[in-house]
Amino acid sequence: MMPPANPDYPRTWGEFLDRFSSEEACAAYLERLRWPSGFACPDCGSMTPPYRASRVRLMCKDCRRQSTVTAGTIFDKTRTPLRVWLAAAWYLTNQKQGVSALGLQRVVGLGSYQTAWTMLHRFRRAMVRIGRERLKGLVEIDETYIAITDRENSTPALLRKSHTDKIIIGLAVEILRPKGFGRIRLRQLSSDSKQSVRQFIQDSIEPNSTVRTDGSGSYAKLHELGYHHERTVMLGSEIPAHVSMVGVHRVASLLKRWILGTHHGSIQPVHLDAYLEEFVFRFNRRSSGSRGMLFYRLLQQAVVTDPVTYQDIIRPDLKRRKAA
Repeated sequence: MMPPANPDYPRTWGEFLDRFSSEEACAAYLERLRWPSGFACPDCGSMTPPYRASRVRLMCKDCRRQSTVTAGTIFDKTRTPLRVWLAAAWYLTNQKQGVSALGLQRVVGLGSYQTAWTMLHRFRRAMVRIGRERLKGLVEIDETYIAITDRENSTPALLRKSHTDKIIIGLAVEILRPKGFGRIRLRQLSSDSKQSVRQFIQDSIEPNSTVRTDGSGSYAKLHELGYHHERTVMLGSEIPAHVSMVGVHRVASLLKRWILGTHHGSIQPVHLDAYLEEFVFRFNRRSSGSRGMLFYRLLQQAVVTDPVTYQDIIRPDLKRRKAA
């Protein structure tokens, strides 16, 4: 979906309050984001202007199917008012370091921690843009380990002893010349094997790019995949790794600090990928001059992201088995 030439979004909290003072105003805004060229029936594809039972409920004049602005999006079947959803999106995108579920619950006045936690995870699903471009140019690749305390899978006898997993994360960072960093990609890897690392590289980086790595055997023969390979053996080198591979080391440090600072290291391993995507969303938009634009981009993706339930989030393994 191509963004409009002049994106429409509030610039300040005062503008936000003026524009989204009612459910009707919120629904109208989401409708413009979902169907920028006009309503398109989800069933038959007709673009004939629909009958309107209300601002939220629409009926296709051709196939007579009823639908809503929120159906098939992350807002699907929500009982939370759209005004609260949009306020949560504004708060989430205006905090540079991210927010916790407890913080969101307090700020927007949600009735339960579970509602706030689920809302944040739905927004995290929307932070991954479908068909996003892969990294290109000069890209550094490395892995790092993150210590995650798995309280959910600890037995009662071990509750006083933290059950900590060390999880391997793949990092890819665009290096700008003469200095600076571009976009990044992060992913939880099953191992540091050649197969796992290569899959991450192919999914994250455009062929014909230059890939800069250390001397690990996992990166051997990347030219076979269509990449130019700059390989630096760290063992015995006079140049420290954080100097020769400054991009991935900087991002790894920021990621660990963010997990400990914003989320107090309480992320469960099964949910780690969602938090990695939030970090990527924030890092890749760190230079945006308008927080309102981040709000706009998040909602723009939210209305084209498939719905997800609380059960889907807490047990993603069950959802994968159902899909299979």
